[in-house]
Amino acid sequence: MTLTPGGTTHRRTLRWQTARVLSVRDETPRARTFRLALPEPRPHLAGQHYVVRLTAPDGYTASRSYSVASAPDGTGEIELTVERLEGGEVSEFLHDVVRPGDELEVRGPIGLFFVWEGERPALLVGGGSGVVPLMAMLRQARAIGRGDLLRLVVSARSPGDLYYADELPGPESVVLYTWQAPPGAGRTAGRIAVADIAPLVRGDEDVYVCGSPAFADAATDVIIGAGIPAERIRVERFGPSG
Repeated sequence: MTLTPGGTTHRRTLRWQTARVLSVRDETPRARTFRLALPEPRPHLAGQHYVVRLTAPDGYTASRSYSVASAPDGTGEIELTVERLEGGEVSEFLHDVVRPGDELEVRGPIGLFFVWEGERPALLVGGGSGVVPLMAMLRQARAIGRGDLLRLVVSARSPGDLYYADELPGPESVVLYTWQAPPGAGRTAGRIAVADIAPLVRGDEDVYVCGSPAFADAATDVIIGAGIPAERIRVERFGPSG
């Protein structure tokens, strides 16, 4: 069987398995992290995602992809952070119904384009829930003692909208607020700008951008304006489906 980087396999990741929910915790008023135990552990890379499938009694199914927030650690457990979207079939069920001890059908890990393997310098730029796969990268870097490889820029509307608020701050990360900045933030609220990115550019890094289509497009323009070639930028956009 052909192996992908990190030991994941194409064939195995296509099979569904039933994961047990170990814990549920709030990240923001509209986002929760679900820690799952996989009966058949599968190595993942920072930046990959899992598909969660719900099946109704009449056989109707709905599925959504969610990025893995946890670092690769070999425990057989993963964390998925899910934003609650109004009218979202899957996200509303996860937020309103799922509790520790429940079971969920999952498939993964999936995706090789947007992965960081913990070896090269990288600039990470995320907006809103786009920080989720980038947090997996930051956690991995810290776990292996290579936080120096990463620079993370996170854009959030306000302090109450910031994911992983207790864990994210550190020498590797910069938080920008677009709507309401807290006292002492050191920067007035506003959209990401070249002045925010330029001081972090080292010249040899790969760049990972994740967020809504509007954020991803604007951030990419800013990054190019800061002197990074477009071919060094990897972009992952997420839509409104939930």
